Amino acid sequence: MEDKNALGTAPVGRLMAKLAVPAVAAQLINALYNIVDRMYIGHMADAGDLALTGLGVAFPVIMFISALSSLAGMGGGSRAAIRMGEKDIDGAEAILGGCTALLLVMAVAATLLFQIFKEPLLLLFGASENTLPYASGYLGIYLWGTVSVLLALGLNNFVTTQGFATFSMLTVVIGAVCNIILDPIFIFGLQMGVQGAALATVLAQTVSALWVLFFLMGKRTLLKLRFQHLRLKASVLLPVIAIGVSPFIMQSTESLVSISFNSSLLKYGGDPYVGAMTIASSVMQVGTMPLHGLSQGAQPIIGFNYGAGKLDRVKQAFRLLFICCLTFTVAIWALVELFPEVFIAVFNDKPQLVTVATQTLRVYFAGIFMFGIQSACQQTFVALGEAKISLFLALLRKVILLIPLIFILPLFLPNKVFAVWLAEPVADICAAVTTGCMFAYRFPRILKRREQELGT
Repeated sequence: MEDKNALGTAPVGRLMAKLAVPAVAAQLINALYNIVDRMYIGHMADAGDLALTGLGVAFPVIMFISALSSLAGMGGGSRAAIRMGEKDIDGAEAILGGCTALLLVMAVAATLLFQIFKEPLLLLFGASENTLPYASGYLGIYLWGTVSVLLALGLNNFVTTQGFATFSMLTVVIGAVCNIILDPIFIFGLQMGVQGAALATVLAQTVSALWVLFFLMGKRTLLKLRFQHLRLKASVLLPVIAIGVSPFIMQSTESLVSISFNSSLLKYGGDPYVGAMTIASSVMQVGTMPLHGLSQGAQPIIGFNYGAGKLDRVKQAFRLLFICCLTFTVAIWALVELFPEVFIAVFNDKPQLVTVATQTLRVYFAGIFMFGIQSACQQTFVALGEAKISLFLALLRKVILLIPLIFILPLFLPNKVFAVWLAEPVADICAAVTTGCMFAYRFPRILKRREQELGT
């Protein structure tokens, strides 16, 4: 994959596998950064259930920070792929430098903002007097690693965009291995508890950030990170943000969703139900991460060939992405519905929490089989540079449908907790149907327009 022309010439199926398999592996391993923390913390003696719930309350902030990396990383990666397809390497490098500067600025701002308002935000997000110390202890240390998180996640998109999928996977693998090794040492060996888990994650993300920086400044990279491009230039960054805002909203609205779920479940059920939602959201995070990996594998192919005018290859790449995403989400749906206890046991084994979490997972995942349609179609819009459509679809599932349903359904159903859980599958199915219909209408027209632009 070091030959950039392979994006436009290699067989699409083989190319997709070569890019997507390492990206999927990287996404799954990336999920371990937070999942491993919850696995260890959930099995802490005596207070494991409360500590796990505390991490769930801190989860909205963690997800928002990760989402900031998509604003520059996925938006910049999409634009850079199109520039490479047009053989404009200087323009692609300007995008890389501008996105790096943007990531640094966002990291500093996010660190200061959340450190100042940490505890009021956690109380707003669903913390109780029992879980606040754990949430605050974890987040207080995690925030100091924001720069590393944004650089590692954001810049790794530029490695994948160039076709270095294996190296991109190693960026995540190295950090995850560090986290897995350091977690038990800090949590149990040094008896640091949740603060030890946060410190392990920060150190692991720092290693990943240094790894990807060394690559982008080294000899193997096709797009080099150059000092003269490290500036916030509107002409470079505004088109990037226009595309990146869609995946940013998709991920950042997870924060709003988590806040809505946690506050509603604390109101109607209490800490055990917030803990069960922490487990459900953790399983969902792992379950949907491979979709992001599949999209990362398809995005360079779609973007490059769209820029190069090879529209048949664009169609092939989308079809393959669609089939893979839909197959995967149907498989996840079946596994969770049939064996929810297997997933729950990874995080906690207290009988009350296991009973509540079993009910939660079965309802929460009831509509996930349709999510593959939403993911494949929306991410293809992102790869094609269709900012407005991808933004609307990013808002549709969570902001327009899910969050209102979390608060509306309990007004009409007698079982309030069940009504809160039910909001997720209803939103999943409605959003997937809408996205699929919109894509079927818009996709051929987008390709037709490109044909006219190229005069073919």
